[in-house]
This record gives sequence, C-alpha cells and structure tokens, in this order.
Amino acid sequence: MTIRLAVFDCDGTLVDGQAAVCNAMDVAFAEVGLALPDRHFVRRAVGLSLPQAIGLLLPDADDALRAAVDAAYRSAFRQSRESGALIEPLYDGIAGMLSALHANGWMLGVATGKSDRGLGHCLATHGLTQLFTTLQTADRHPSKPHPAMLEAAMDEALALPANTVMIGDTQYDMAMARVAGVRAIGVDWGYHAPDELLAAGAQAVARDPAHLLELLS
Repeated sequence: MTIRLAVFDCDGTLVDGQAAVCNAMDVAFAEVGLALPDRHFVRRAVGLSLPQAIGLLLPDADDALRAAVDAAYRSAFRQSRESGALIEPLYDGIAGMLSALHANGWMLGVATGKSDRGLGHCLATHGLTQLFTTLQTADRHPSKPHPAMLEAAMDEALALPANTVMIGDTQYDMAMARVAGVRAIGVDWGYHAPDELLAAGAQAVARDPAHLLELLS
C-alpha cells in the first residue's frame, strides 16, 4: 500500500498565531530594554525556530542579548499559555479539510518552529491531536529550511519523498520541501505572499482549504 503523507506547518497554515507571537516578542524586547520590533518583520520571521527568528530581527545584536530576548520570549509565551490568555484560532475550513484528508487515507504530520509543548497545546485545544501521525518541532531539529523535520516525519510515517507533500505559508516551508525532495504546496492565507511561495519552490498555492483538498486529490 502506498503511504501518502501530508505535512503541515502550524502558525500561518493551521492556526493564525501571529497575535500571540507578536505580543510575546513585544514583551521580550521591552523586558531587555529594546524598542518594540516592527510587527511586519516579526510576522515575516514566523516559521523559523526562535533563535533564528530573533537573529533575523536583531542582526547586529551579540549572543548575550539574543539569548536574553530568547529567554524572555519563552517566558512570556509560557505565561500566556498557562494563564489561558493564549489565542491561536484555526483558520476557517482547516478542521474539515484535515478530517477529509484523514478519512481519505492520508497520514498527517506537522513540521513547525513551535516547541513540543506549544504544538501539543495548540492541537489539543482544537481537538486535532488524534489526526496526526508525526509531530516535528524546533525542540528536536534545526530550523527550517533545514530538511531534518521532513526527513524525520517521513521516517516515522514510513513514507517516501515521492508520496510526501509539505504544506505551508512561508518561503521557509517551500525551501525545506525542495531540499527534502518532496512536493511543496503553499497557502495564501498566511504570512508570505503567493509569489514568494512560488519563487521558493511551491508547485501551487491554495486559495483556501477546499482548494487545498482539490490540489491533493
């Protein structure tokens, strides 16, 4: 039997996590005495692992300052999650699309810059945990676009690159797919523009979850 594996990014693809990310980054920058970052650039960094995102936002900072921002961000995000203030809404149509893929025999995975705890909380909040076979996070892998997350997902699912697709909203997702030798599909409801996704290697860009189902049929 051919194993078909669909691996999803999380923030910007399954859920709209930009507000949570931007708020935590604001708190982190303020805590170390920096001016608040431009939210446009914070959103552009979503999808990278946290150290790489901070490096993109603070290219001239030394290691000590970056580490301080990293620690403050993690603390702010954890407090938001534990207090119940964290809001990461599913995009419209995502739950139905995932259920349809699962019912049609697709194995599902996630490859994300989130932590294990953050991803677990997000999926459990939306009642989606049971749909996924493989979950790959920044806790155990290099940042995108390194292919390690996709390679581990395929190993766990026993899927071949020819039967695997990476679905995401950023050029980092598309570049990771290209390096891993799997099909890449972008989504246009996230944080990078469709033309960027196509330039980075997307074979197509889905207009909405229903269109994504068509592309995967």
